[in-house]
Amino acid sequence: MASALIGGMIAQGWARADILAADIDAGARERLAASFGIVTAASPTDIAAASDCLVFAVKPQQLRTVAAEVASAARHQLVVSIAAGILTQDLGRWLGGHDRIVRVMPNTPALLRAGISAAFATTGVSPDDRTRVDALLGAVGKVIWVANEGLLDGVTAVSGSGPAYAFYLIEAMQEAATHLGFDAEQARLLSIETVLGAAKLAAASDETAATLRARVTSKGGTTERAVSVLEARDVKAHVVEAILAAAEKSRELGAMLGKDTP
Repeated sequence: MASALIGGMIAQGWARADILAADIDAGARERLAASFGIVTAASPTDIAAASDCLVFAVKPQQLRTVAAEVASAARHQLVVSIAAGILTQDLGRWLGGHDRIVRVMPNTPALLRAGISAAFATTGVSPDDRTRVDALLGAVGKVIWVANEGLLDGVTAVSGSGPAYAFYLIEAMQEAATHLGFDAEQARLLSIETVLGAAKLAAASDETAATLRARVTSKGGTTERAVSVLEARDVKAHVVEAILAAAEKSRELGAMLGKDTP
């Protein structure tokens, strides 16, 4: 995700000299420097003091350690965290009482600059800070802001995990296509392009997904037959149930990772 953000920022016209990155892995630093022409460092403390905005693009399990490393140098900077599940109050505590934090939940289509991110700001975040975060996240897709941090668990469940649901559908469509006699590449192309095209139609329309679905479901036709099977199996209810379970898991992980003692 860090690479996606850096690539998107540069594509949007950000100066390479304004972007600094830290990674303990030498190979990762070399790839970042070679790919983007930016300055890299082995430790976040080497760049924290020289930065006015710190983006924590690390695994949730690593954030406590990284925050402790930079706490003394991160007294006034805007902090942006994309570590899933970590509450702003916990990150603020690890940073020594910091309250200028934006917590973000992006998703993997950001790699193609087609992502959707949701952001929550603490009370210490100014309107100008929000504008900066909009520019940062806008480099890899669209952005929404939520007023309640608890909604980020729902964002994690709907859009963070959402690409997996779409891949699951594509997987099923491909399997059905091969049963119908198409070869693997034909099945792949038919399935992916159909889902991609349907998403574009939905994005371009002001109508609800239910209305769009009804419009392509002719009475007594093939689509109606297929949808009737899905309805009989209560597929929609099971999808809703699965997403709600993902949100609950996100809440559980946040509570576990935010504990003072592992």
